[in-house]
Amino acid sequence: MGRSFFLGIIKMFLPTTKKEMQERGWDQLDIILISGDAYIDHASFGVAIIGRHLESVGYRVGIIAQPDWKKNDDFAKLGKPKLFFGVTAGNLDSIVNHYTAQRKLRSEDAFSPDGKIGLRPNLPSIVYTQKIKQLFNDVPVILGGVGASTRRLVHYDYYSDKIRNSILFDSKADILVYGMGEHPVMEIAHQLASEKDISELSDIKGTVVITNKPTNDVFMPEYHKNFSKEEFYQTAKIFEDNYREKAVYQKYLNRYLKHNPPSEPLTQEEMDSVYALPFERKPHPMYEGKKLAAFEQIKNSVTSHRGCFGGCAFCAIGYHQGKTISSRSQKSVANEIAEITKTPGFHGTISDVGGPSANMYGMYCKEGISQVCKRRSCLFPDICPNLETSHQPNLKLLKYCSNIKNVDHLFIASGIRFDLALNEDKYIKQIAQNYISGLLKLAPEHINITTLKAMNKPSFDKYQEFGKKFGMYSELAGKNQSIVPYMIVGHPGSDLRAAIELAIYLKRNNIRLRQIQEFTPTAMTESTLAYVTGKTLSGNKVHVPRGREIRLQKALVQWYDPKNKKLIIEALKMAGRMDLLDFFFGKIKLENPEIKSDDFKRRRNKSKKNK
Repeated sequence: MGRSFFLGIIKMFLPTTKKEMQERGWDQLDIILISGDAYIDHASFGVAIIGRHLESVGYRVGIIAQPDWKKNDDFAKLGKPKLFFGVTAGNLDSIVNHYTAQRKLRSEDAFSPDGKIGLRPNLPSIVYTQKIKQLFNDVPVILGGVGASTRRLVHYDYYSDKIRNSILFDSKADILVYGMGEHPVMEIAHQLASEKDISELSDIKGTVVITNKPTNDVFMPEYHKNFSKEEFYQTAKIFEDNYREKAVYQKYLNRYLKHNPPSEPLTQEEMDSVYALPFERKPHPMYEGKKLAAFEQIKNSVTSHRGCFGGCAFCAIGYHQGKTISSRSQKSVANEIAEITKTPGFHGTISDVGGPSANMYGMYCKEGISQVCKRRSCLFPDICPNLETSHQPNLKLLKYCSNIKNVDHLFIASGIRFDLALNEDKYIKQIAQNYISGLLKLAPEHINITTLKAMNKPSFDKYQEFGKKFGMYSELAGKNQSIVPYMIVGHPGSDLRAAIELAIYLKRNNIRLRQIQEFTPTAMTESTLAYVTGKTLSGNKVHVPRGREIRLQKALVQWYDPKNKKLIIEALKMAGRMDLLDFFFGKIKLENPEIKSDDFKRRRNKSKKNK
């Protein structure tokens, strides 16, 4: 490991062994971070960001990556930290990382060397914490990462098909940090370094704690082993209405879960400081000769901002990163790209400059109330008039960074909100001409209006309008470019009628989707609430497809696969739409593919009577 000085810090990997501690002249660490992922010292990985951030103010930080939870030695190899252990399951929800939507084990783990599976347990946050408490029962444990953040309340676990308690109770950790962790983790470190007891740190924003003394009267239903669907629904409603400004409590036995309001988003200056930290921008040398797919995917990409105000029902980013957009300065992004160009093996292409939605860079609430506004989506059912939607900051950023020395191509790969882009044709024109590698990935998710409303997604005609403009500008630029649409089957609010409507559109346009997402209920999303209770946060009842119906929906959407013929016939029979057989399997073109809801119900009831 080479050494160089950067902002007063020795540029080298954070220590993962006693030997590496000694190379820094350290005999004991202040903080040890334990991760379910391999250690990649890059600003796209949470444990690296938190570790470098703490290091930047003088804390001695080490990392234990993917410890063998069956062995004590892996957890004790760096000794006992002075302040605390930080635990994260990793960059991706560990259950989604492990299992498919059919609850089958995945064959690869993108965050493990050579894609090897089995290097982390299910729910690592719980398993790791329990092991630490067994070995170092007097050292505080702080939970963080997306897996803990989205399980910070009572939540539904799809893989056990149960409503579970907060992961803070289940793990017996001391504090849970949710969302973007720089502020709360730093505050915890400072308080513990000043010799405060962990029990005194109950009011830090962006944290969840366990307490005996509620200080206000905002209570979610008490958790118990027979927690009902209605209690689960009321928990979500009370939380949604109050969490932005008040502490919210939930009783369990004789104690209370206390959810503090969110931490303040990072300012631009703070964002710039975080991304200027001396990351090695590569995996730790312990993985030499091994491939880490998660790193290969992002190694030449740059995060320009955090946050998303889209409010899609199936996504938890709003509860994790928040609605407020925290954008880096143009100079900060350009400096990182300049560093990438110096990397051995760089061939002139920056694969992505973006965030959760690439075209939200530089956007903000003109009223300055994004932190406390109770509107879940700033874009649905229509774009909020208080939202500054100019794409000019993003276009200026892209243009400036495209002219950096040794950058031949700069692309957007993280996805855009097409409904937002429709406000500015210049943006569509510029990305079509300059910033797409040939295929633009967009997520209309469905075509059926009822399903889209359940997803908090814009109507399909907006996707089509964007597609026409993108195609026109691509053609004017002499480029043969296409849009790859992402679709979801099995989402609450969809039924066979909706799937048939989508399948007709895809077949008429000869769109053969290779990747189709089956809806997977994940913690802390409105869609999962609907999956469990049959109704949305607004109280609207929705159809929830399950089991065989989801398989039939997927077969319809993959209309071109001969193996799906029997399933498609079964789906058409169930929907009372055998009149579509020749359309799907013959040569008849369907002039009027619209399927009315009342007509569908009439045909379905007739089919049932015939049976």
